[in-house]
Amino acid sequence: MSMIEKLHRTRAYPTLRVESDPAGDTHWMYMHNDHVTGARPCFRTELMDDMWSFLNSITLRENQRQSGRLRHVVLASSAPAAFNLGGDLQLFSQLIRANDREHLLSYARRCVDGVHHFHSGLGGDVRTIALVQGDALGGGLELALSCHTIVAEEDAQMGLPEVLFGLFPGMGAYSFLCKRVSPQLAERLILEGTILPSQEWHRMGVVDVLVPKGEGEAAVNDVIRRQQRAPHAHLAMNAVRGIGQPVGYDELMGITEVWVDTALALGEKALKTMERIVRAQERRSGAEAAA
Repeated sequence: MSMIEKLHRTRAYPTLRVESDPAGDTHWMYMHNDHVTGARPCFRTELMDDMWSFLNSITLRENQRQSGRLRHVVLASSAPAAFNLGGDLQLFSQLIRANDREHLLSYARRCVDGVHHFHSGLGGDVRTIALVQGDALGGGLELALSCHTIVAEEDAQMGLPEVLFGLFPGMGAYSFLCKRVSPQLAERLILEGTILPSQEWHRMGVVDVLVPKGEGEAAVNDVIRRQQRAPHAHLAMNAVRGIGQPVGYDELMGITEVWVDTALALGEKALKTMERIVRAQERRSGAEAAA
């Protein structure tokens, strides 16, 4: 029996499948558990509500943490062909058309809260791992980049295509990419918006572990086992990263406010492009649900 099969479900959420080991040291959070209904595998508010609710439930206060106890959170997907397609473009177009800065900024802040929580290790005692087995686009790739380790299966499509409708990925992509590649390369990846297979992201040093299709979960289990052999060192590395390679909350919020103002300045052509992408996502999700 595999490690995944030995895990037991601890919580039921409409959009998530959550599996945890009995000790609460390893949590697997599979997004898009409602994909069989045809729901788009993107950051809809329902998914964000469930994700942040679960993360808050397992985040320990300072006086609850035990010396030398290292925990892991793995972010994966239940949707076979998509890790996450990014922000809710349908909601974006509605809020932009209404010139509703307040609610667009509120959405962006929730995204920043989430990626900052992952990047900081839920307070410091958690190593976060993204398991990318399908498309990771826009905000989906941003969330993966916020994790300590990215494990990807071969031929997973990854990219930041927001430039197609005149935007940029505004919830951490630039900050997190600059910790893995040069700022010049980060800018080029963002401004060109090219979607590349996981092999190319691994070659650039963005993906940490690349494995053949179907071997992602085993690779994540191997990463966890190796890190648990030296828990004190990995807990210390969380703190060291925060000192030597910080991505501060204020930095993320400042960038996302630029994103909001840029979004509100978009014209009709950009909004129609967003809406065409939404329709394509809906057709794809409907076809996969029917299958």
